Amino acid sequence: MFQRLLVVLLLFSLTAVIATAQVKPAKVKAEEVDAEAEQRREMATSLVISLADESRGIKDQTRRARIQARAADILWDTDQDRARELFRRAWDSADAVDNETARQKAEDMKRMQASGEPVVLRGGPELRNEVLRIVAKRDPKLTEEFLKIFEDANAKADEEATAQARRNPVTSELGSTRRLRLAQQLVQEGDVDRGWAYAVPALDKVNLDSIFFLSTLREKNASLADKGFEGLLARSARDPLSDANTVSGLSSYLFTPFFYIQFEGNGANQSQSRRTTQPPDVPPRLRSDFLKVAFDILMRPLPPPDQDRSTAGHRGKYMVIKRLLPIFEQYAPDLEPGLRTQMTALASYVPPDAQDGGNRDLTAGLRPEEEVDPNPAQRMQDRLDHAKTADERDAIYAEFAAMFTQKGDPLGRELVDKIANSELRKNVKAYTDFEWAQYYIRKKDATEAARFAKNGELTSIQRVWTYTSAAKLLFTSERAQAIDLLNDALAEARRIGNSDPDRARALTAVATKMAEVDMVRAWETLSEVIKAANAADAFTGEDTRIFSRLQTRNMTVINTSTAEDFDLEGLFRHLAGADLLRAVQVTKSFTSYAPRAVATLAIARSVLEKRKERA
Repeated sequence: MFQRLLVVLLLFSLTAVIATAQVKPAKVKAEEVDAEAEQRREMATSLVISLADESRGIKDQTRRARIQARAADILWDTDQDRARELFRRAWDSADAVDNETARQKAEDMKRMQASGEPVVLRGGPELRNEVLRIVAKRDPKLTEEFLKIFEDANAKADEEATAQARRNPVTSELGSTRRLRLAQQLVQEGDVDRGWAYAVPALDKVNLDSIFFLSTLREKNASLADKGFEGLLARSARDPLSDANTVSGLSSYLFTPFFYIQFEGNGANQSQSRRTTQPPDVPPRLRSDFLKVAFDILMRPLPPPDQDRSTAGHRGKYMVIKRLLPIFEQYAPDLEPGLRTQMTALASYVPPDAQDGGNRDLTAGLRPEEEVDPNPAQRMQDRLDHAKTADERDAIYAEFAAMFTQKGDPLGRELVDKIANSELRKNVKAYTDFEWAQYYIRKKDATEAARFAKNGELTSIQRVWTYTSAAKLLFTSERAQAIDLLNDALAEARRIGNSDPDRARALTAVATKMAEVDMVRAWETLSEVIKAANAADAFTGEDTRIFSRLQTRNMTVINTSTAEDFDLEGLFRHLAGADLLRAVQVTKSFTSYAPRAVATLAIARSVLEKRKERA
């Protein structure tokens, strides 16, 4: 109650300061400007403290954890003790949510094993990771404390895991995984030194997380990343358990960054976080050292198949050697004959159809898709020639329509029209039309994007995204046309049902873009945002995802994009900059805690960040 009273008093005080400043001559004294700025900062801080205190009564622990962590982040520069307390509260809430998710998932697994029937496993957010990411930027000591909790819990879980899980470096969830993912996030955000410091204790194994971390680090600090890779290389050379998958993992750093492949049983597991994987320009010495270590590991004697305890097995070892053989031929031809001899000894364990050059696992990531599949149209025709039914042909047309559209190839549109089944044709057109809209936005072609927004088979939320994205491309060159597109977006947003959270999201996007070109219209649209938000219980104010989905008999494709303008944070940052008091008052109109919290934190952050910029 005291905090709310303080906010009200500060509002009155700040109003008085601003009013006084407005009646002064044009030249306002510096101390009055400083006083006003200080009043703004005090009000922003009080807003955050009040919101954090209110969060303790929120039943939704997911929401509580997120709000408390963000509030702590904002308060760190002004009140570290309070911020640290909030971080601990956020951690406790996140821990409770994650443990409950794990418990439910374990129950689902038991039910599936008992019944033999497939069960949809619960995913759920990893809230502790979210909290850690924020804490790591502020308090290294507290971060290490939370990471230690993770590592202890995962060590215990690892002891109880099956032998298969213990020796699977890709899927085993160890404390080092969370440490490396946190470190990677910090590096991506530019905090290289802190990211490296957190990663070092976990850079002791070759796995997806350690290699992807080093690839990310190399984009920011090549020498530091190479140092980490040299450490992994030396450990691998000494480790008697290093096998073909160790070599495959190490090769990712040098030849296929952000593409990782492991061979297990009769197949391969591929992980890729980037579409393009150009090899980095590494020192020749580093590449030479890798090839020597890789050769030594791959040439280790072969145990009988029934005694082979490696993760790759005989077949996987064959596949890794054949996959990397062209690299040895290019950079270490003196080692290539020995590997060919080893590969010949392994060939009897590999079916002939897995040995030929048509196996895409042998070239994935190493060669551009155009080289691996130079004539996809011919491949499509070959499959069509062997199709026996109209349904099979329709599925092939749908698959290649999606593929060609993603590349911006007009053939994708022609293939949609060839689909005989009207319902499937409609679904494929809906998917590919939004793909085309996104393609033209990426190409900065506002005219073509707007055409798909108007005439394409898009959902309302997709149309709004396309209209607002196209308008943004025209703000500086064609302002009047940009406003027309925003008006089209507004009309489309109003067609969405009153209780649908997409209506509030769409209106938020329109208001956000309006704030960049016409602040009066932005305030007008804001009233519709609040009305829609209050009518939609599921609206949180921070759902920035936009989906497109296509399912056929041959495939299921789900694309998820980020649409930041659907988030209230961007809108209220604009509004706070234009009229702080009005923006604060408007947040009180939200009847739900979630959107009100997002808006309030956005306002406070915008005010307090200005203080840091001035400092």
